[in-house]
Amino acid sequence: MADTKTRPAPKAAVVLTERAEARIAELMAKAPEGSIGVKLSTPRRGCSGLAYSVDYVSQEAAMDEKIATPGGVFYIDGASVLYLVGSTMDWVEDDFSAGFVFANPNAKGACGCGESFMV
Repeated sequence: MADTKTRPAPKAAVVLTERAEARIAELMAKAPEGSIGVKLSTPRRGCSGLAYSVDYVSQEAAMDEKIATPGGVFYIDGASVLYLVGSTMDWVEDDFSAGFVFANPNAKGACGCGESFMV
């Protein structure tokens, strides 16, 4: 007998807060020509091994996760998804700094300055 159960649509690896979505919209409003979205990746760098990097992207990669937001498309690098599953991405501004902040349940530690993390 065939499996007839329906499965829920897969959840995105990263949940974006409203502030993060608003910041993506601001970035896309002033994006360089040819940009199709903003992409999150986790390149190897820093004293803990991995860092969060958010950049404009001009081409869609086959393995990237694609999340439609009200202000533009947000991509997650396919090679980084495993490090980010279950994370929340927020945009935080105060009197002295502004930037994306990540709550990542996969991070086992971070460097003292908070620029990199390990899994």
